[in-house]
Amino acid sequence: MEKFYTSLGLMSGTSMDGVDASVIKSDGENNYEPIFNKYFEYDEVIYSDLLNLRDKINSIKDLTINSDKIKELERKITLFHAKISKEIIKSIGIDVDLVGFHGQTIFHNALEKISKQIGDGNLLSSLLKKDVVYNFRENDILNGGQGAPLAPIFHNLLINQNQIEKPACILNIGGIANITLVVSKNNEDLKSFDVGPGNCLLDEWVRRHTKMKYDKNGEASNTGKTSEVILNQAIDNFDNISNHKKLSFDIKDFDLSFVKGLSYEDGLSTLVDFTAIIIYQSILKSIKFNENEKLSIIVCGGGRKNFSLMESIRKRLPKNIFLKIIDDYKIDGDFIESQAFAYLAIRSVLKKVISYPNTTDVEKPSIGGVLVKNY
Repeated sequence: MEKFYTSLGLMSGTSMDGVDASVIKSDGENNYEPIFNKYFEYDEVIYSDLLNLRDKINSIKDLTINSDKIKELERKITLFHAKISKEIIKSIGIDVDLVGFHGQTIFHNALEKISKQIGDGNLLSSLLKKDVVYNFRENDILNGGQGAPLAPIFHNLLINQNQIEKPACILNIGGIANITLVVSKNNEDLKSFDVGPGNCLLDEWVRRHTKMKYDKNGEASNTGKTSEVILNQAIDNFDNISNHKKLSFDIKDFDLSFVKGLSYEDGLSTLVDFTAIIIYQSILKSIKFNENEKLSIIVCGGGRKNFSLMESIRKRLPKNIFLKIIDDYKIDGDFIESQAFAYLAIRSVLKKVISYPNTTDVEKPSIGGVLVKNY
């Protein structure tokens, strides 16, 4: 009989505004049960320090130039993760077997095979007196992969455990949008890829024009008018850049320059339609299926709360493709990634595969994650 582990997953995404934390119980295979989910916001100092640091890092050389700043901020965010982890463990009253620590991505370049997450697994293990799994992406990259996306095997578990009709896709709209196509229970049959920008352009536009971090429910973009000329030109330029090559993206692969002359609301509306078109076109280009066959696209991540973005995607999809939100299946769409890294930590400890050729472009199915016991 498979052993069940209680695992705490900690995930901080490209918005850099805080940490999603989840506790699950799982055997690392076909069974899992969510126990706890909560979001913890970074204080303004950490938030602004992270944004400033990311702005400074545009190449491998910049990682070396800014190494002192990186170490200092790595310690700060590790202490933050330790503090919230202690609160969680105390509040749930259940002993946690291990911690899956994603860390904060500050640089990702698929072409150069580099993905840099800051977060000190050894320090976190020492502070919590727990086994910690971190550095999930490195082994995938060493084996020719792009280091992302890593959640597809958890998406597969969600589809199959909740008996959702297949074929089905899980579309995660975080800072970057990525999709997983599930056609069977077998992880090797998964197909996953980044499809383009998710919330990153929208959030950056909001931050530049207001004191807010995002456009709540897509309300401001809904009052704007899309510039069709600018939109069509931006789509053409994106097609030329991407050249349909399967790559995992970093938010720095996209910029706002094409909407800089527009008003706040019109810029947002144009960015919403740009993001929606890239997502839907990428899905249609990459997933070959019979036009009479039904396909459910189930959306998780913060982007599902932007009603303007969701409607812009929905109205463009063929009639046989249905856009749904994952919450309709009684699954909390805010914590898929944090639950995924709790699950990946268990698989890492058990030396089970976490990435496949059709999910990250890795040469062969690969294990991943580094286990530390620094106590």
